[in-house]
Amino acid sequence: MTTSTRSPRLRLAVFLLAALPAVAAVYWAFSGQLGANPVETLVHHSGLWALRLLLLTLAMTPLQRQLGRAWPVHIRRQLGLWSVFYALIHFSLFLVFDLELRLALLGEEILERPYITVGFSALCLLLPLALTSTRGWQRRLGRRWKALHRLVYPAAALACLHLLWKTKVDEPEAMAYAVILGLLLLLRLPALRRRRRTEMPPGA
Repeated sequence: MTTSTRSPRLRLAVFLLAALPAVAAVYWAFSGQLGANPVETLVHHSGLWALRLLLLTLAMTPLQRQLGRAWPVHIRRQLGLWSVFYALIHFSLFLVFDLELRLALLGEEILERPYITVGFSALCLLLPLALTSTRGWQRRLGRRWKALHRLVYPAAALACLHLLWKTKVDEPEAMAYAVILGLLLLLRLPALRRRRRTEMPPGA
């Protein structure tokens, strides 16, 4: 079976798996399993899945290099879009239920609470990446597309910092995500060195 015939099934499987956290949250809401603070549970749940899927997105390129197969790259964009989806849900729940859509209060929170500052910054970096993730935008932007989409790395770092500061670094899971991001960035170093060597003009 060729990669082209597998891809639709693979993408469907990724879609169903990535949708499970949202389905679970809806089920918990209707069955009264969100605990004493339902909004906090949903905000935390959506934020965690945004970060998990973002890290999984970053893992696809190193995985493709290790396996020598194309399928990780085929689902990378899909995973990234799901990450942004959960990030938007995370932010929307906070804006609607915690701040009651008061944009002035949102500005104060961004300025006064560092963990909200970095979380909002991560979302602002991810949104243009989601909007320009199509092949059409890739063609239009040319080389600038890759430069733009490297913003995913600072976005992931800010997202990890957001979780660490939110949990006051006392949650092992938050530290684990930061370690995973560090490892993923280390895996990128050899590729970056090779790219610089190929881009360096002769005799430089």
